Amino acid sequence: MYKNYIKRIIDIILSLGLIIILLPIMIIIFILIWIKIGFPIFLQKRPGLDSKIFTLYKFKTLYDDIDSLSEKKRQNITGNFLRKTGLDELPQLFNILENNMSFVGPRPLLIKYLKIKAFKKHKRNKCKPGVTGLAQIHIFNDLIIKRRSSKWEEQFILDKKYYRDLSFKLDMIILIRTFLKTLKSNKIDYYKETKLLAKYIK
Repeated sequence: MYKNYIKRIIDIILSLGLIIILLPIMIIIFILIWIKIGFPIFLQKRPGLDSKIFTLYKFKTLYDDIDSLSEKKRQNITGNFLRKTGLDELPQLFNILENNMSFVGPRPLLIKYLKIKAFKKHKRNKCKPGVTGLAQIHIFNDLIIKRRSSKWEEQFILDKKYYRDLSFKLDMIILIRTFLKTLKSNKIDYYKETKLLAKYIK
């Protein structure tokens, strides 16, 4: 009942309410990015529920890829602040309203990983992607930073656990913990992600 109906109703009410409340802040961020970085919205195709492709919205945080600069060299103070605080994720409220995402669920990864059979068949793909998830509140931990090579294994185990234990209570716990961690500016910003291999998918 919760998974099929109530979760979607909550997503609609919360996303619409937050868009109305946060619209002035989003407009300020939009203008600031346009001045400092360039066109403010970053669009990228990602696999969603049942591997269906959708367009993910985010605020742009990196300079455009000119002269094949590395991602690290494309970073800037404004973008790093948005990423560290999670403000770059605000446009995903529109993804939620469009029913491509939910507030809580496995984070949508890159399309290229659909080439990995184990990824395409993983239980995480039976959940709508989320702005935050069970894996993300654990990846906040400093311990994970020291074991980055095992980050993928941790994530896929936790994504499977979320699919199995999905409930209103679990979603509320994840949302509250995400909010508290964000207030502490303890979000981990991976500017260089370890490549996902089939052996990491559990």
